[in-house]
Amino acid sequence: MAKRDKETITLGSGKVYISEFEKGSEIPEHATLETQENLIGYISGGASLAYEPEFYEAKDDLGYVQKVIITNEEATFTSGVMTWNADTLSKLSATSRVTEAAGKRTLKIGGISNQNGKQYLIRFVHEDKADGDVRITIVGQNQAGFTLEFAKDAETVVDAEFKAQPALDDEGTLVIYEEQIEVVPAG
Repeated sequence: MAKRDKETITLGSGKVYISEFEKGSEIPEHATLETQENLIGYISGGASLAYEPEFYEAKDDLGYVQKVIITNEEATFTSGVMTWNADTLSKLSATSRVTEAAGKRTLKIGGISNQNGKQYLIRFVHEDKADGDVRITIVGQNQAGFTLEFAKDAETVVDAEFKAQPALDDEGTLVIYEEQIEVVPAG
C-alpha cells in the first residue's frame, strides 16, 4: 500500500502523455488519457516541472511596513523525448501539418499563417509501487521549439518545453500535482 509521506524518496523517471485539450473541457480519467496512443514517446534524461512566481514588494523608506504580493507566475514542464516520429514533432510546433499517403508520413513546419492554436493536456506519470504514483498535469504548448541532432554515437533526443496555461479550471490553476497516499479508514 502506498505511503507517500515526508520521508519518501522519489527515484526514477516516468512517462509523458499528451492529448489535445480545449479550455473548459473536463480532464479525462487516468485510464482514458494514459494510453499507448497518447504516449508522446519514451523519455530520456527525465522530466522536470519548474514553478516560478514573481513578486512585488512595497515598503516604506524606514523599513517599518511592507506588503508583498504575487504579480505573475509561470510553470514549465520539460522532458527529453527519445522515441518519436512526425506525429510527435507535430505536437511540438504550432505551425505543423502532418499528412500520410503512399506509405509516407510528411511533416511540414512553418508559415505563421499555419498556426493551429492547439493546446495540449500534458500528463507526466511517475509510477512507484512501493511509495505511490505521482501525476503532474498541465495544459500548454511547446514554446521552446526543438532541435534534431543526429550524432554517430548518441540517440537523438528531442527536448520539449511546455509552458503551462491557466486552462485546467476556472480558478487559474497552472499545475495539478497528484500523489497516492495511504487510505485511512473512517472511524
